[in-house]
Amino acid sequence: MPLPDTVSALVADDLNTVDDIIRERLRSEVPLIRQVAQYIVSGGGKRLRPILLLLAAGASGYRGKLHLELAAVIEIIHTATLLHDDVVDESDLRRGRQTANALFGNAASVLVGDFLHSRSFQMMVDAGNPKGMRVLADATSLIAEGEVLQLAHCHDANVDEERYLQVIRYKTAKLFEAAARLGGILGDDDGSAEAALGEYGTHLGTAFQIVDDVLDYSGDEEQIGKQVGDDLAEGKPTLPLIHVLRHGTPEQAVVVRQAIESGGRALFPEVLAAVRSSGALQHALDLAEHESLAARNAIVCLADTKYKKALLELTVFAAQRNN
Repeated sequence: MPLPDTVSALVADDLNTVDDIIRERLRSEVPLIRQVAQYIVSGGGKRLRPILLLLAAGASGYRGKLHLELAAVIEIIHTATLLHDDVVDESDLRRGRQTANALFGNAASVLVGDFLHSRSFQMMVDAGNPKGMRVLADATSLIAEGEVLQLAHCHDANVDEERYLQVIRYKTAKLFEAAARLGGILGDDDGSAEAALGEYGTHLGTAFQIVDDVLDYSGDEEQIGKQVGDDLAEGKPTLPLIHVLRHGTPEQAVVVRQAIESGGRALFPEVLAAVRSSGALQHALDLAEHESLAARNAIVCLADTKYKKALLELTVFAAQRNN
């Protein structure tokens, strides 16, 4: 499911400029850095986080150029987290092609990820917006905490829904919140747009990640660009599994618990059957829709503009996407 055409068209020119900024800022005299950075940036992706910042800036009335630089910062931070994530998760496929760590090795991926983080902070300083710097610094710190928290939860079948939501709000939703909040900061005089957009970003990012976890049990591998069952193989207790443990039959719960604790794919067919027959996927999608509605409600206070309309369309995309 692609982004809505109206959203893509609204930010197309700005997004091309953002991509140019990213390419320029990731230049390095070190050949391996250039090679890995170019590979990961050219991998495509939805560019959802920079798009969110661009739309939020427009919705808050900003008409300058600083949002372009900050949108590039957001995408570079996100790219750095992907490089590190794939090493931690031992992934070898992302967006339908080899991950950087599979192609260049774990050491190169970690070190280039560090370079991207460092470069993003140089760009923040150059942007000269102290309030924005604080938002991004807090976000990168919390994202790292979320990654560690998720690692600590791997193979733990006792993780409940509250702890699961804490991880995804740290690990995923925080950068969505930062992107939207930055847009609000740029065009906001009294702080109301910033607060509304920050809340919007939190709920949007939460919905996005819940659906991502659903797709690990329901998605088409060609569309999602990775193997289904990756989360189970890594022993991650995501929302569909938590639902089976709490609401499935005793036999289903035993299978899911064993699968989480042991990891791997040996029990994937049995777990998939339990997830699908227990109503776990619908429960997760219902929660994603709840978060999507909360995101829409958060920006009711904003003026009715084409940018606000696009933000509302993104909530539908986040809850209903299939890739």
